[in-house]
Amino acid sequence: MKDIVYFEPLRPETFDTYITIGTKAYNQHYLHLWPHGDTAPYIQTSFTVTIVKKEFRDINTQLFLIYRNKECVGILKLITDAPLEAYSKKEALYLDKIYIIKDASGEGIGTKALQFIWLRAKAAEKRVLWLAAMQKGPALNFYKKNGFNIHSTTEIKFKQAIKVEKPMFIMIKRIP
Repeated sequence: MKDIVYFEPLRPETFDTYITIGTKAYNQHYLHLWPHGDTAPYIQTSFTVTIVKKEFRDINTQLFLIYRNKECVGILKLITDAPLEAYSKKEALYLDKIYIIKDASGEGIGTKALQFIWLRAKAAEKRVLWLAAMQKGPALNFYKKNGFNIHSTTEIKFKQAIKVEKPMFIMIKRIP
């Protein structure tokens, strides 16, 4: 049987699932960014009830749960109007978070998520989809394979993060 992957918009009754899955996936993939694996500085700014409620109420933010069959395996966070240099906020959509738990990684779910996001961006008449990716690690090649190109550099904004792990690329995918 082929897996069914779908994206469910976040609802108040699924906040806890978003927080649990987002925290789990982040901790499975990004402990190496933090001294002693202490991800608390990031988790406290991304995955608390207060933060998720605030993001949920923001009309410029779209939050989704990613399901494989009936199991929640990841989360998405999109910023609908997100300017990037030459692109106005009306022209650009920012993929802020795409976190998939390790057990579901490498199964094509990330690619389906990018297709879902690209279709949303196209429907919203965006000219570009953009994101920030770690300069080290497998995500960079994943995004390149899915049509993203390096646009510029940035870094993790948390002072607590390990310095050599901070470099990131801003990557873009144009939408015809």
